[in-house]
Amino acid sequence: DFLVSLVCLYAFFTLKNTKTNSPTVKLFTYYFLTMALATLYGGLIGHAFLHLFSFSWKVPGWLISMISVALIERAAISHAQPLLRPSIGKFFATLNIIELLTLTTVVLLTLNFFFVEAHAAYGLLVVVFSFELYVYKKTKAEGSRLLLIAVLISAIAATVHLTQLTIDPWFNHLDFSHVLMAIAAYVFYLVVRKINEI
Repeated sequence: DFLVSLVCLYAFFTLKNTKTNSPTVKLFTYYFLTMALATLYGGLIGHAFLHLFSFSWKVPGWLISMISVALIERAAISHAQPLLRPSIGKFFATLNIIELLTLTTVVLLTLNFFFVEAHAAYGLLVVVFSFELYVYKKTKAEGSRLLLIAVLISAIAATVHLTQLTIDPWFNHLDFSHVLMAIAAYVFYLVVRKINEI
């Protein structure tokens, strides 16, 4: 968790003073901030010191991570918007908010991490991947190609986590998946650098 947080904080502080009018870059910048906060909180409260807190203390970290996923979805929608009819972009931007509010309500009612994972899977594999694949097919932009790679790395991280693939007792599925998440976060950062060059 701390490794992911460090990569995301590096990306945030590197990008936050970037002179740009791009809403995509700004959305990605706040994605990095919220993901850094979610993983820092998760590492401290959700894992390291959970024995001092009740289970429900995990929930704020979950909610911040859901906001983070919603931001990266919105960044992908924003990135594709110049290639879409305005009504389609507006529809998906509205759907993004409805999806976040609905799944937040479900998580608060059930206190089940599965719905946080489902939201992340849908956000990255369906929304982000689909929009960036569309952009890549239309433009062949290097940033879109890198973003597709970052999503695939995230999918591998999720697969490692879900299948509990363990290399060693001292480097279990949680360690392995979080290292992959940190790599994916760094590739997302490289994506934003490429987008900002355009």
